[in-house]
Amino acid sequence: MALLQEWQKIAYNEKANQNELQKFWQRYFLLEKGVYEKLLVNPDEAVSGSVKELAEKYELSLLEMAGFLDGINESLKEPNPIETMEEDTVVSLAFDKEKLYKNMVAAKADWLYELPMWNDIFDAETKKALYLEQKKSGTVRVGKKTGRNDPCPCGSGRKYKQCCGR
Repeated sequence: MALLQEWQKIAYNEKANQNELQKFWQRYFLLEKGVYEKLLVNPDEAVSGSVKELAEKYELSLLEMAGFLDGINESLKEPNPIETMEEDTVVSLAFDKEKLYKNMVAAKADWLYELPMWNDIFDAETKKALYLEQKKSGTVRVGKKTGRNDPCPCGSGRKYKQCCGR
């Protein structure tokens, strides 16, 4: 079984005790934060290696590393083959800084997008702009509704109720 499937089996187990699952995620989020702290110190360094090597480097188990790779995959310059990866699969952690920041905002992971390392990567104005851009991307704006006595939007010159509003 691929590492990602094993990770998902544990992390998203609906039959598990909710307290245990909550403790599992709290522990994982601390580990994840530690990895991001190390990665963001030198954000332009293209870190790569086998899943096992990276797990050892960042002091994670293989399954925790699989979970981390699953989480960061959308922010990478080149996605890793996470669906099929095993411990000897070579992966890269070369990430797009803006994409990573926005994905952290989208995930509501304030413990990650508020890391002090981001201050060395983006100035406050850029961080605010990226934050707002991500927040607005999920907002749907509905235009003004055509009233029955308004001119028809089709351009006929007739009232909406006499034209397309029938």
